[in-house]
Parts: sequence; structure tokens; C-alpha cells
Amino acid sequence: MRHLLLIPIVLSALTLGAHLLRAGYPLLTLAAAALPFLLVPRSPAALRLLQAMLLLGALEWVRALLEILELRRALGQPWHRMAVILGAVALVTALSALAAGVWARGRA
Repeated sequence: MRHLLLIPIVLSALTLGAHLLRAGYPLLTLAAAALPFLLVPRSPAALRLLQAMLLLGALEWVRALLEILELRRALGQPWHRMAVILGAVALVTALSALAAGVWARGRA
């Protein structure tokens, strides 16, 4: 049952990687896709790095949300659905950092 906590961690890393690839950062894409592998070593430092990167990823989603929101409002396009979707992605990414901590605690 505890392994279900890995699902949001992996999905958050992959969606962040896709976002970075679309933005034109192939090396950061690889780094984001490799984030779940930081759970393999039983190192508290690796866990904290994973959590920090997921929180930075959540902040990147919020930054992207605000940027797209400003653009859509300026163009008079609808923006509510986009804001809900990207807000949810940011929230899941942030909660994935918490899930990583819970998963590591259960493994110890």
C-alpha cells in the first residue's frame, strides 16, 4: 500500500520534465525525470534533495501559471480552466514532496 505514494512522485517528476523539455531545457528534463531515483539510496540528504526539487518544481508551475494567466488576460482569452489545472498540478507536485517523506519514513 505504501508503494502507492510513489505514483504522485513519479508523475510529478515526469510532468515537470515534460514542461522543461517544452521550454527547451533538455538537460534539466533528464534531471527532472531522474528525480524519483533519489529514493533508492537510504540517505536523508538524497530525500531532502528530492523534496527540495519537487518544491522548486511546484514553484515553477506557479510561475508558469502566472505567466500564462497574464498573457491570456491581456489577449482577452479564457483563463479560469487553465488556472485550475496548473494550480492542481502545482499542488500535486508540492504534496509529492510530502509523500516522499512519508514513503521514506515507512521504509526505515
